[in-house]
Amino acid sequence: MSTNVILAGVGGQGAVLASKLLARAAMERGLPVKTAETIGMAQRGGSVFSHVRMGEGAHSPLIGHGRADAIVAFEPAEAARQLPFLRPGGMVVTSGLPVVPVSAATGGPAYDLPAIMSYLRERVGEKNLAVVDASAAAGALGTAKALNVVLLGAAARAGALGPITVDDLAIAVRALVSPRFLDLDLTALMWKRDCPFST
Repeated sequence: MSTNVILAGVGGQGAVLASKLLARAAMERGLPVKTAETIGMAQRGGSVFSHVRMGEGAHSPLIGHGRADAIVAFEPAEAARQLPFLRPGGMVVTSGLPVVPVSAATGGPAYDLPAIMSYLRERVGEKNLAVVDASAAAGALGTAKALNVVLLGAAARAGALGPITVDDLAIAVRALVSPRFLDLDLTALMWKRDCPFST
């Protein structure tokens, strides 16, 4: 049985690195892994998402609609955008900090964060939705650049990543992250404030 996870954000938030960390953690556990990414909009601040399938039964890299066990989103609107892929009872772990698109700032449709969060709560249910305080994490860590790792840690503690634990992710971080950022990312992985699934 496979565990299917979608990681979603906007360009520059580290969705691709997060998918590599998750895939590496699964491989270290001896699990078969398949991944697929869309990165064409990354440099324009556009939507970026990755599909990660782990375990037996993952015969293709793409996750079908209604088949994702979890969505890990680095931005709330991107969580909402990926909801059609979530299975009934699936989990969403998302940052609560919006990345307002240029179009909204230049007279286009407004970015309505309360409406987006209400939509997520209605569709996912309170018990399956974790909203991580990205502003507090960035303040504690001194940077917003490790938000992707903060969200992975929160998702692992929530049980949203199937068999993958925080310890598994730490092994992947040590294997893939530059020594320059290693301490930061290991600290980010353990950051727990305001996550309802923290222990």
